[in-house]
Amino acid sequence: MPVVAGRLTLSCLLLALAGCIATPAPRAPTTATAEVSQAKAVGYLAKDALPDSLKLLPAPPAPGSAAFALDQAVMQQALALHDSPRLAQAHADADLSFPVGANQFACALGLDVTQAATPHLYHLLERSRIDVSAATRAAKDAYKRPRPFLSNQAPTCTPEDDQHLRSSGSYPSGHSAIGWAWALILGELDPARADALAVRGRNYGESRLVCNVHWNSDVSEGRVLASAVVARLHDDAGFRDDLAGARLELQQAQRQPHPVTSRDCASEAALLPIKPEDAR
Repeated sequence: MPVVAGRLTLSCLLLALAGCIATPAPRAPTTATAEVSQAKAVGYLAKDALPDSLKLLPAPPAPGSAAFALDQAVMQQALALHDSPRLAQAHADADLSFPVGANQFACALGLDVTQAATPHLYHLLERSRIDVSAATRAAKDAYKRPRPFLSNQAPTCTPEDDQHLRSSGSYPSGHSAIGWAWALILGELDPARADALAVRGRNYGESRLVCNVHWNSDVSEGRVLASAVVARLHDDAGFRDDLAGARLELQQAQRQPHPVTSRDCASEAALLPIKPEDAR
């Protein structure tokens, strides 16, 4: 299959590879969590408590610079993975909606995250996602960096999102920032799995390269911003309360004889190590 494929070809590829990715099967909420779920989730941090991405991050690489040349080189390597199963994994990683998003790190964590079984952890991930996303907006809106697919005319892994992505700034990567923030938070909750969770946070960002919706610098600076947001979150009492509750939930779940996840972790383990540089 050529690197630059038509949308019909991409759709067929995703359908053919869908069996590689298992989507989480949420459990029915209890009465208590069902009541909580009716309220719209909000972040922990007030607007003036969010890190200022315009002050924290440098401007995106300028055309003609060495940094932009690197962005273009990584983009070409990522496009070469469009004829591999790694593209389907990138498509699966793109879904940050809840409850699906709560389970993106389930394999690295070793158990499913659901509103019924782990309510503190579920809301910790959902609310921190909102804070990290909000922190990216100042830089996204100021720089309005065009996404790679607008210059290379190759398809993305989520053609259903293309219209929105055309008008949404590429820098920094919100998905990469959220994934890295989750890796830091989950690694703090479960130090024994911190390395595996950090690796998952890293390849979660790499999926945005494979998806053809972000440049390499978008992803790397997203991680910088995520670290700043997580540091701020630790000063919030509500975050600390949920962190403590989530730690107890994890400890209880790990006492079970065989904690399991509904995801196809064997397939993820085979696909996620594939990086853009492997396509050289």
